[in-house]
Amino acid sequence: MSTMRRTTTGVIGLAVAGTLTLTGCKNGNEEIPAAPSAPASSAPAAPAEQPSSAAPSSPSGSGTDAPAAGAAGHAKSGQQFKIGETATVPFDSGSTKGGTIALTVTAIEQGNPADLDVFKLGDQVKGKVPYYIRYTVKNVGTTDLSFASVGHMKGLLGDGSEAGKLSVFGKFDKCPVESLPKGFTNGQTQTGCAVALAPSAETKVSAAEYWGNPYNSLSKGKGLVWK
Repeated sequence: MSTMRRTTTGVIGLAVAGTLTLTGCKNGNEEIPAAPSAPASSAPAAPAEQPSSAAPSSPSGSGTDAPAAGAAGHAKSGQQFKIGETATVPFDSGSTKGGTIALTVTAIEQGNPADLDVFKLGDQVKGKVPYYIRYTVKNVGTTDLSFASVGHMKGLLGDGSEAGKLSVFGKFDKCPVESLPKGFTNGQTQTGCAVALAPSAETKVSAAEYWGNPYNSLSKGKGLVWK
């Protein structure tokens, strides 16, 4: 596979997609743009997002109008999958339009709270447990998706509410975040990872939801869910 291009290099930094770092009218589903490169000693750490107190709407499941996981055709908003099953969705990235990707959540792994020490957030992540949502992206269309970022993946707690979400810029060995490599065309595959925070050791991240393109224009809770 071609050499991968990172969204930002030379920095271990952390930003949070959520209401505490954006204006009060945001709904928590906005993506923060990549931060510019800066010396590691001067990289600020943003406050950690608290999980939403309101649970998203329950996904509608895979009704008769939705294709089975991995079947031909695009997955439907609200469709559910088991870990390891594949959803095929249309994908646009900036000026690149008309792509199609096959997205598979392969694992939801519990990390160690000490993994977050590298970000030096102190009390802002005290008691929180990181979970690593690992997924694969395959270009099943003919559109070149070089250097696109496939994010928009979040964790769900056992009661269906959102886990905290951390957006990591730079290198984080526990959960590498990279853009798609140059020449990412038909048949190419890339792994991805997203960090979700459980509020305590007694609460687990038990599902993952993809709420990005094309689902970011729909109502909250209508993404694709793996559990």
